[in-house]
Amino acid sequence: MLLRKKRSYLLLAFLLFVAYAVYRLEPYVTIQMNDDQLSATMKSARLDAEIGYQEGTTRRLRYLQIGQDTSKPLLVFIHGAPSSSAWWLSMMRDSSLRSEANLLAIDRPGYGGSGLGMPMTSVQEQAENVAAVIRSRRHPNQKIVVHGSSYGGTVSARLAMDFPNLVDGLLLQSASMAPTEEYTFWITHPTSHWALSWLLPSGINTANHEKLAHEAELHDMANEWHNIDANTVILHGTDDWLIYPRNAYYACDRIINAPTLVHHMVKGKQHDLLYTAPKLLKHYLHFLLAEA
Repeated sequence: MLLRKKRSYLLLAFLLFVAYAVYRLEPYVTIQMNDDQLSATMKSARLDAEIGYQEGTTRRLRYLQIGQDTSKPLLVFIHGAPSSSAWWLSMMRDSSLRSEANLLAIDRPGYGGSGLGMPMTSVQEQAENVAAVIRSRRHPNQKIVVHGSSYGGTVSARLAMDFPNLVDGLLLQSASMAPTEEYTFWITHPTSHWALSWLLPSGINTANHEKLAHEAELHDMANEWHNIDANTVILHGTDDWLIYPRNAYYACDRIINAPTLVHHMVKGKQHDLLYTAPKLLKHYLHFLLAEA
């Protein structure tokens, strides 16, 4: 009888763990939309958006664009991990941003419609592919403002380093920029092995591989920060437990050639400022668009 009770408790604990895991992973699965799902999401939000593809240097990337007004700057959104262009829906719904700029959200390699589940661990290579999309969507002499979040901030910083003529304004939000200054879940290492990686959703698998390569990639960027010459805003929560606040100070010390550099630590906020401080994000985007 006692053994049967123990087995029942173990089974219950296992089922609770599975239910919790499904609950936590579900948003990262549903955000990896195919074209039809993304189109339906845009229509339900009453947004007239173009969904398209562009061949990059080594990967075909999917993009989502609203607006083709040649008189406006182009505001580019680059998401974190694991995520996709659909993560920027709240920004794309904002009428004040749409009135000031054309909006372009890009699926980074390994996410959404850009080879879901096929990670590209080189930040430099990701920046090259993103640059190809921006060039294809840019009108002659159009100003470019880039908003990168979390790992998307890493790619955005590399984009501004390697293609300074392509970036006029840069918002680095909760961005990973300093080697070793981020939290890595213990389960990331074992689940990145081929024997277990197949159990994970494709977006999580991509994020795992990026995470384990991140330190080396950030070291590779360490001597390139002086190349950033765009107006830059660094925005970070003081209580960010995932990408530590020291990342913001690290980048602030190294971006020495930006005409304007704003460093704002958001008191009491954690990693996801898109949901906890949206007005502040939009404030700085309007600032960078005005400067551009």
